[in-house]
Amino acid sequence: MLGAYLPEDVRPLDSPVPFVDDLNRVAFYVPRYMGPADDLALMSSMPNLEVVQLLTAGYENALQHLPPGVTLCNAGGVHDASTAELAVGLILASLRGIDGFARAMPTGSWLYGRREALADKRVVVVGAGGVGQAIRRRLEPFEVDVVMVGRSSRPGVHANRDLPALLPAADVVVLAVPLTEETFRLVDTSFLALMRDGSLLVNVARGPVVDTDALTEQVASGRLAAALDVTDPEPLPPDHPLWSLPGVLVSPHVGGNTSAFLPRARRLVAEQLHRFATGEPLASVVSQ
Repeated sequence: MLGAYLPEDVRPLDSPVPFVDDLNRVAFYVPRYMGPADDLALMSSMPNLEVVQLLTAGYENALQHLPPGVTLCNAGGVHDASTAELAVGLILASLRGIDGFARAMPTGSWLYGRREALADKRVVVVGAGGVGQAIRRRLEPFEVDVVMVGRSSRPGVHANRDLPALLPAADVVVLAVPLTEETFRLVDTSFLALMRDGSLLVNVARGPVVDTDALTEQVASGRLAAALDVTDPEPLPPDHPLWSLPGVLVSPHVGGNTSAFLPRARRLVAEQLHRFATGEPLASVVSQ
């Protein structure tokens, strides 16, 4: 019998930890989407666990709980479209001042003026996986020059080592990388110093990819703008300067959490369970 454990289907969010007998039967585990750390810690209580299927694209929080020999899969493809939509939305809102218009509505202020267009801009997308490619596909119809950057070079994709040469010419830099040892605080003081004056940094990856203090300093100086769906720490404390600095737009980590999520997540889990039950190779394997 295939033991699959999906917490959101098996127990209410506020119910106690399931019986040990239930955990002993689990071979395929799907932690709750954006659930508590306790969900991930349950892996250590599943002696027959073989596969953990996440419902998030990021997987860094699961690695510390993953038992040896257990295969970890992320939600490849589930969040690509929604996260790419938000990335484009953040770019447009920042360049065109849409957030400022919304804040001016309660006072009836008419903020007429010339704003930056997305057309004719150069956008560097750091991260050439599913989310990064989805961002590229949505940006190209806006008549922009999209430059893709990944871990290694390949046709149409620059390597990370090319960033020092690419950043000074970028109008917008979009982060769409997983959080790993390599990408932790990838965007530091030296990275930001290479970005040209007036350019925009968009983060739809993970908060710790950016050194928050370094970014705050650059934005406070007026040299750079930022649009952030993820932050470090997360959520930002209410008194953090990024909430009120001009040129900053913050959304509350909602890149993938849309109406498109559940249908795609269900399809992914069903497909992965079928692969697991029939012995076919699993998709979106990030660790095994």
